[in-house]
Amino acid sequence: MKIRWLLISLLFFPAFSTVSAQQGRNAAFKTGTDRPKVVVGIVVDQMRWDYLYRYYNKYSEGGFKRLLNHGFSYENTMLPYTPAVTGAGHACLYTGSVPAVHGIVGNEWIERLTGEYMYCAQDKTVQTVGSFSNQGQMSPRNMLTTTIGDELRLATNFKSRVFGIALKDRGSILPAGHSANAAYWFDDSTGNWITSNYYMTSLPQWVQEYNAGKKPDSLMVLPWKLLREEKDYDQSTTDDKPYERLLAGESKPVFPHNFTSRGGKNYLGFRYSPYANTFTLDFAKKLISREKLGAGLQTDMLCISLSPTDYIGHQFGPQSREAEDTYIRLDKDLADFFSMLDNSFGKDEYVLFLSADHGAPHTPDFMKENRLPGGVLSGYTLLGDMNKELSRKFGTDNLLQRYFEYQFVFDRKKLEAAAINESEAHLFLVNSLMKRPEVVNAFSYLQFDKAILPAFLKERFTNGYFPKRSGDVQFILRSQYSDYRATGTDHGSWYPYDSHIPLLFYGWKIKPGKTFRETYMSDVAPTLAAMLRIQMPSGSVGKVLEEVIR
Repeated sequence: MKIRWLLISLLFFPAFSTVSAQQGRNAAFKTGTDRPKVVVGIVVDQMRWDYLYRYYNKYSEGGFKRLLNHGFSYENTMLPYTPAVTGAGHACLYTGSVPAVHGIVGNEWIERLTGEYMYCAQDKTVQTVGSFSNQGQMSPRNMLTTTIGDELRLATNFKSRVFGIALKDRGSILPAGHSANAAYWFDDSTGNWITSNYYMTSLPQWVQEYNAGKKPDSLMVLPWKLLREEKDYDQSTTDDKPYERLLAGESKPVFPHNFTSRGGKNYLGFRYSPYANTFTLDFAKKLISREKLGAGLQTDMLCISLSPTDYIGHQFGPQSREAEDTYIRLDKDLADFFSMLDNSFGKDEYVLFLSADHGAPHTPDFMKENRLPGGVLSGYTLLGDMNKELSRKFGTDNLLQRYFEYQFVFDRKKLEAAAINESEAHLFLVNSLMKRPEVVNAFSYLQFDKAILPAFLKERFTNGYFPKRSGDVQFILRSQYSDYRATGTDHGSWYPYDSHIPLLFYGWKIKPGKTFRETYMSDVAPTLAAMLRIQMPSGSVGKVLEEVIR
């Protein structure tokens, strides 16, 4: 008899749990704390806003079109700061803040108090969990404010659970926040999902089992061929262009691309495969299932960043067939993922937003090929040239310590040792930069109040400046000029091709629509805070987007 009752209770317990959770949500609605089961954030790394429409006719009804036609689209969403890079963009979206406040001024910087190089997610006090490499020595400690996930955890007395997933460590760690239950990222040496002991001392059993399945190996043996017929790729150039970069082991940047030779040995090349998007979303599905997101009384949150779009964009450029095929494939992956969300939570029981951390310019030689403005002025070449100019003027070599994100960093110890006036050195560098035809403006942050800039630009540079981490002298290149190289693409400028991003909300209580009013990526976090009826993140400067909370 006891065994019979045990079997009956095991059979019906999940149903009783579901009823209990729903009753709890009904009670929450009556008390004014009604919330969706889950919030899912998706950041498509390096996605230009125009990709929503450039490839629209190739998309299925269940992917990007579903969000555009049944969600709310903010068609004129911009970055409110510079530089337009991954670390700063992910931090801004989830903190509702800007680098001047949250401190993530780029993917890397020089700590001005110590002179040391710092990567945005670097943390040498922690160790890798999930492999023996050093790729897990990462945490969110360099980010100085809370995220929307942190505030959700605080608001529910840490009963809500928050997770981050991305191939890039910074794309997982910064969105998930300081108090996240876990952030997972990709280890190039093993092909595994890893984390750090900032979060846990060992990987959960389900993650170990997932890693043991070696899914990247099974995906890397698949050649990357065009998904559709060649004639359908009418939004890209011909396949073989000299301004596309070669993948490792290839003699031409053309289809099909093969990754097999590196499978099981070095998984860095996998990052350049559209199948890595499939892999990321598959892991997200597994996490939702095994961590039972949305099954409790409190809202859970999952932060997903899709990194391969950035790697592929850098390699081939926005005008390439590789870019077009990547987004056609990603659309299919997203449609499948959205269907899984429906089945797991119910169509109206979750909130999803999709955005990007930055965009990208067209490849300079592609622009020249079509009689459009474009060119290259390497920041690292310029670093050497400017150091020579400074040496001739002040008699000291290598006064510039580093270049990053259109900024130069002076070696303050050398300036002091040579008794060189800092303001004079800054002014000389500014004047030297202004002699270059590719440079349209340059200024010193010591004399920023005297910089003659349009008001909107001055605000963006102010928002991107954090004194203890930012450079000394900033310059602006001409439109469509790259500071990196002539092949593929790069990003980082204030121009719209870098700073105009998609922003779509879908799901719980969100009515379809769109607006062309100018909005900002910093508006996402305070909007989610208003929707969830919780405090906005500690450094939030954005505005609530009222259309999606009415």
